[in-house]
Amino acid sequence: MTHYLRSKHDAILIGVGTAEADNPSLNCRIAGVGGYGGDGLEGQPRPVVIDPRGRWQFDAESKVFKLAEEGKGKAPWVFTKAPLDVKRARLLQNAGGRNFVTGLEGCPEWRVSWDYVLKVLDAEHIRSVMIEGGGAIINDLLAPENIGLVDVVIVTIAPTWLGKGGVQVCPDERVEQRARLPVARLTNVKWMPLGEDVVLCGSPSRNQ
Repeated sequence: MTHYLRSKHDAILIGVGTAEADNPSLNCRIAGVGGYGGDGLEGQPRPVVIDPRGRWQFDAESKVFKLAEEGKGKAPWVFTKAPLDVKRARLLQNAGGRNFVTGLEGCPEWRVSWDYVLKVLDAEHIRSVMIEGGGAIINDLLAPENIGLVDVVIVTIAPTWLGKGGVQVCPDERVEQRARLPVARLTNVKWMPLGEDVVLCGSPSRNQ
C-alpha cells in the first residue's frame, strides 16, 4: 500500500531525523514504475528532506543516491537554512538533486516555514506531497497553525506497542478563549483491514 501511494505522488517528504536514523530509499518499488520495468522514472516520487541545520551527512553510499545512480529513483531535494558544504553540495548536484536555502528569519533554528516549502515545491511543478515522517515533521504539520495544509491523513494501526522510544504523534494543543480543544478530527473516515493491521484514512477538519 505504501509503495502504491508513493507512485501516486510527485514527492515524498521526510525530516532529517528519519534520514539519519533509517538511511531510507525514498523510492517506489512496484513493478511497472520507472526503474522497475517502467519507462524513465515514471511513477517515482521526488525525495524531499527537511534539514534546517544541515545535519544530514549523506554520501555516495546513501541508499537514495545509489538508487538515483542506478536509475531506480530520483535524487533528493534538501531544504536547509544555510548552504550545504561544498562536498555535499557537489554530490547532490551531480546526482541531479538540489539544495533549497530558506534563509528565513522568525522560525526556530530547527524549523522551516511550511508556506515557503510548499511554494517552492509548487513552483517546481510538485502537485502532491506524501509526508512519511518522522515524528517532528508530522507533529509540526498537525499543529493548529498548519493542519489546514493537510488534505488526507492515513494511519496504520498495528498490534504492537513501540514504547516510549517510539515515534509519538502529539501536536501542540489548540486553545481558543481559554478552552482546550482538539487540534482537529477526521471526516469522511474509512477503515481497511490489511492482515493483522488496520488502516485509517480521513480528511482533517477543525469543525466541532
